Formats: sequence, C-alpha cells, structure tokens
Amino acid sequence: MKKLTVFAIFGCLIFMAANLQSCKNDADDDTVTPEEFIADDAAFVDFTSWALGATEEGPDPSADLGGFAHGADDSTVVRTIYFKDGQDPVDGVYPVGTLIGKHVMNPDGTVAAAFGMAKRGNGFNSAAGDWEWFKLMTDGTLIERGGNVAGFEGCNGCHAGAADKDYVFTQK
Repeated sequence: MKKLTVFAIFGCLIFMAANLQSCKNDADDDTVTPEEFIADDAAFVDFTSWALGATEEGPDPSADLGGFAHGADDSTVVRTIYFKDGQDPVDGVYPVGTLIGKHVMNPDGTVAAAFGMAKRGNGFNSAAGDWEWFKLMTDGTLIERGGNVAGFEGCNGCHAGAADKDYVFTQK
C-alpha cells in the first residue's frame, strides 16, 4: 500500500510538471501572426498620429513612370508616411496586419489626399506581396479599397518598383 501511494504521488508530480511546462510554452509564444488581416472601416482613422516613417518632398516616383499618384509631378507636394505601432519589417517582410498611411499635401491646398496599405496575407493580391491598397479621406476614413482590381492596378504596377522591399518604398 505504501509503495502504491508513493507511486501515485510520483505520477501526480510528473503530470503536474508536464502541464506547467506546456502552459509556460503557451504563455511565452506571443509572436503568433494571423494568417489574414482584413482592415475595417476604422483601421486608418487618425493615422497621422502613428509613428512617422518618412517625410518626402517633390515629385512622386510614380511621375517617372508616367503615373499620377500621390501628387505626381507637383514639386511642392509633401508626403508623410506613417506606420501603425511603428511596425518594422521582419527579415525584410512586413508581418500580416501591418498598416501604413500616407498623407499628401501641397502648400496651396490644391493637392490633399490620403492613401493606405494593409498587409492582408492569405494570398490576397499575391502579385504585390499580399498588400491591400486604400484611398482614404485625410482623416483616415475609408473611401475605397482594393487589390489587383480595377482602379487599383496602378498601385501594384508602381509598387512593383519596390518588390525587393516588400512593395514598400519607405521601409523603416
């Protein structure tokens, strides 16, 4: 009887130790990235309060490609690029859920626009690294969204020039 009690206690201790170890591993793994992130209507609201990634002045690089995006060839345009939570790429690739906002403005106010990018993942717009493109109001309210669809194919074409930087011209 005494041996059975010792054996039972020993077995319980091993069982508890194994459970504690498995709980510890679950708690330590806080780097889980979702397979897909779908930005909602509030995703970009107040994006100009996010971490400033860069400020660029002058003609947009798309002007060299015959494009008209982001103020194109207006030399007075200032573009400010913001990263939600100051997100950095991991091994050169932004994680699913990354949000980037761009505010475009010139001094006389004839150009005032905002754009966004969301790393959606799950094979969405695989031609451009799973990024989804957004046209925004200047406060970040969604106007329109898309991937490689009508009205947004220019985004893929232009951002292909930054494919080696996960389609982001301004990497942090």
